[in-house]
Amino acid sequence: MIEIEDTGQGISQEELDRLFEPFVQSKGVKNNQEGTALGLTISRKFINLMGGDIAMNSEVGRGTIIKFNIEVEEIKATEIKTEIKPRRKVIGLQPNQPQYRILVVDDRYSNRELVVKLLTPLGFEIRTASNGKEAIQVWQQWEPHLIWMDMKMPIMDGYEATKVIKTTMKGQATAIIALTASVFEEEKAVVLSTGCDSFIRKPFREAEIFDAMEKQIGVQFIYETDENNEQKKTKIDVHKVINSQTIANLSDAWVKDFKQAVVNVDSVTIDSLLEKIKDNNPDLARAIYHLTENFEHETLLDLLE
Repeated sequence: MIEIEDTGQGISQEELDRLFEPFVQSKGVKNNQEGTALGLTISRKFINLMGGDIAMNSEVGRGTIIKFNIEVEEIKATEIKTEIKPRRKVIGLQPNQPQYRILVVDDRYSNRELVVKLLTPLGFEIRTASNGKEAIQVWQQWEPHLIWMDMKMPIMDGYEATKVIKTTMKGQATAIIALTASVFEEEKAVVLSTGCDSFIRKPFREAEIFDAMEKQIGVQFIYETDENNEQKKTKIDVHKVINSQTIANLSDAWVKDFKQAVVNVDSVTIDSLLEKIKDNNPDLARAIYHLTENFEHETLLDLLE
């Protein structure tokens, strides 16, 4: 548990109830005209992805306390792997492959959508379920090639659902990859013992998802060329490129959609929107991409205002 306390002017209970909503600010911040009112929203989404949550207590005239918890495990420096693998961005599926059916199971809508938005543009058929019982029903009727299975869910968790599926002959042909926020190594053994074929911890990187799918069902991807990667790495003065003139050239609809994608930490939509402007303004697209890659969401949103 991490706790931060200040002795500022405080926030009323009425404002506290809405403070984690996008674009909502306390009166004190509004008066100072600071920020875009997205910091708490984005922070909560990142903390949720790491299996934790954030809360705030405040009293007008006395200050504010913010608390959050995430699941972490202490490790020794000698246990840290220093091998760095080059990152290749997946941009599509190789031709002449099966129409892969993928089932995404998670009780949190935002977590399901994260995987759905990552895989759908590539050409996968996707269905979702919010608990183990629904997952079994979809699996029986639809026979997916692969299931992304959250392990902790209400009604029926992923452990039980995996056991039910894997004890059948048909279930042996379905790859199941566990998604869990647990950081304990013992949890991996427990998950694999239920019948899961692989195990990925939240928050995951895109490359982990694609690597696991390639290993478990043999799907072959098309990767972005090295030439495109080098273009994205080109150093660029973002404050010089992102200015009132370049922003004025963007449509209101594009700016609105892009802001929402940043709030949702939706990398798939962000990349799709950048593709729409890179032909007309490649420097602007690269500058925005640089900020999103470095998680400078507040800076980016301030510049877009």
